[in-house]
Amino acid sequence: MDRAELAEFLRGRRASLVPADVGLPPGVRRRTPGLRRDEVALLAGMSTDYFTRLEQGRGPHPSTQIVASLARALRLTDNERDHLYFLAGHTPPPRSGGDKHVGPGLLHLLTKLDDTPACVMSDLGETLVQNAMHVVLFGDTSVLRGLDRYIAWRWFTGVDSDLKFPSEDRDRMSRKQIADLRAAAARRSYDPEVTRLVTALRANSPEFEALWREHIVEVESSTEKRFVHPEVGMVAVNCEVLVTQKQEQNLLVYFPLPGTDAREKLELLRVIGTQALR
Repeated sequence: MDRAELAEFLRGRRASLVPADVGLPPGVRRRTPGLRRDEVALLAGMSTDYFTRLEQGRGPHPSTQIVASLARALRLTDNERDHLYFLAGHTPPPRSGGDKHVGPGLLHLLTKLDDTPACVMSDLGETLVQNAMHVVLFGDTSVLRGLDRYIAWRWFTGVDSDLKFPSEDRDRMSRKQIADLRAAAARRSYDPEVTRLVTALRANSPEFEALWREHIVEVESSTEKRFVHPEVGMVAVNCEVLVTQKQEQNLLVYFPLPGTDAREKLELLRVIGTQALR
């Protein structure tokens, strides 16, 4: 770990950003260019004191999870992300077959979708980053660990959630989960992450095992979904899936379904969520 170089790199990247780059209000009376330390710490999910010590070259050896969070918070490119890992004394994760780094372009797009639920998800259904409206609708998935981070695991094993789904939609949505996972497993054949997830699901969910044996492969880029939210009741949306060039990460955007009251309910959730965050 090169503490001096790491500190200089973090200071330089923080100074190169403005609040609008990361979806924050401009604020008033900024005495220095760039983001403040507390803003970067908030975006990275760590304490301001911890980030300050890293910037001053006196912090502890950051974990790979901390480095990944800093890379997202500072909107680093792939090359910058790798450089940050090296400075922190870690080997950068691979750029294919399970890369969790979300590039600055997708992150910038998420900040612009401030009134629409959206997230970036891996091809295995792991939510990598959410915008504020997605957190309001689905809950904060950043706190989940292990297999709970994968949507298929939560769906087929019945992990508790405040968000419920109409029972008549169960079979259709289960088949969609299987088809998506099948497509990813085919692209990433023999990948340990894929093998671990599929093996665990087949062992713990009879429903998953039965559908997996059917070898469902139809994958749709647009799907109608209905959620029963504890605050506003049924919300009907159209989920558009935008696949990145390498097909390893998808941008999911949830638009209100025309002819329903979803738009009004999402607006109400946005107000409720803003009040809760404050």
